[in-house]
Amino acid sequence: MQTSIKIAVVGSGLVGSLLAIYLKRAGHTVHVYDRSPDIRKINFSGRSINLAMSNRGWRALDDLGLGDAIREIAIPMDKRAIHLVDEPLSYQPYGKEGECIYSISRGVLNRQMVTLAEAEGVEFFFESRVWDVTMADATLHTGETEKGPWDDLKYDMVFGADGAFSRIRHRMQRQNMFNYSQEFLNTGYKELNIPANPDGTHKLDKNSFHIWPRHDFMLIAMPNLDGSFTCTLFMPFEGENSFESLKDKETLEAFFAKHFPSTIEVIPNLVEDFFKNPTSTLVTMKCYPWTFEDKVALIGDAAHAIVPFYGHGMNAGFEDITILSQLMEQYGDDWKTIFQEYQKSRKPNADAIAELSYRNFMEMRSKTADAKFLLQKKIEKHFSENHPDKWLPLYSRVTFSFRPYAEALAIGDHQKAIMDEVMLMPDIESKWDTPEVEARILELLTAK
Repeated sequence: MQTSIKIAVVGSGLVGSLLAIYLKRAGHTVHVYDRSPDIRKINFSGRSINLAMSNRGWRALDDLGLGDAIREIAIPMDKRAIHLVDEPLSYQPYGKEGECIYSISRGVLNRQMVTLAEAEGVEFFFESRVWDVTMADATLHTGETEKGPWDDLKYDMVFGADGAFSRIRHRMQRQNMFNYSQEFLNTGYKELNIPANPDGTHKLDKNSFHIWPRHDFMLIAMPNLDGSFTCTLFMPFEGENSFESLKDKETLEAFFAKHFPSTIEVIPNLVEDFFKNPTSTLVTMKCYPWTFEDKVALIGDAAHAIVPFYGHGMNAGFEDITILSQLMEQYGDDWKTIFQEYQKSRKPNADAIAELSYRNFMEMRSKTADAKFLLQKKIEKHFSENHPDKWLPLYSRVTFSFRPYAEALAIGDHQKAIMDEVMLMPDIESKWDTPEVEARILELLTAK
């Protein structure tokens, strides 16, 4: 337990709610502010991508004893299901036997996290708009409009957990020596839906992450507890196969019949959902520093928003909290040191998972359908099973371990250089699992 102080968390999303529980357990008075209504009282749909909880996220929950409650609303996915046109369905296991990621509805999880935080004694203030913060004395400024009048709410400390377009970061950006960048993909996304069968069962295999890779665009589907799937269509905003090109019912239906024929029977509300749901953007945001003295800190997307293609936005945000909590235990009431060590530890890893997430976008939309890429993955898996001490595949290192993201990126690049040479071996397709290939990988590992 630390000396009790009064802390405001701006943002009642997944990271803000979990952070509030950690701070409350450490003995602090915690108030959470959010400009939106209480998510438990509204219909949350139309612009979501299901979450993929993996080891880093589970650790943050299990450390509080909350993991089992969340597992009840999660569905394990141990493989990718790849849907190609005019080819049989194929499966790609994620890791070793028993290793899986978990599909969770963002809305369902967020509602649960707010309820759990309230049960701990955290106080929430919904529909409360935070427009600014005076960093020197951790005072929040709230009001109906940005022009004022504002109420001044004094705290000992403020955490900005208010997402990629954070108001708290907006204030921090006006400091000297604050670095900031944001980069939008020219690809956006739109939510669609596969409803349950009449008896409540899933129309597709519920323990798979379903992908329809089509190079410049793709469709994904992740299972929900009620038998439905949340689908997400990723496409360029402009061009031949783009959101811009799908102007009407006829064009849309013809496009899906050509590129996603296997979905025709399972997405009955395609036209309605497509034209009702918004087309959303994807952004990578980087900044530094993340903290100001011992008064203000950014966490989660407010510090490092990433694109969703590794499924690690939430996992990385939850790991921020794990590291922060460890530092709180280590340094007690020395918040200046806690904040300095927190940002120093997390910044390189946040940059690494941003890069990995972008690369996985390329892999998911095109390489998952590429025979050479699939052979490479098969060779890596085979070698890893024979030499687990020498080779952990990149995906497993990111998703099923707690090793730093920055280390995963560096080792992943090293492994890629080796595999690039292995894939050039004559007749690699026929001898991929031979001692000769195994010896070549061992030789390259030693050389590099």
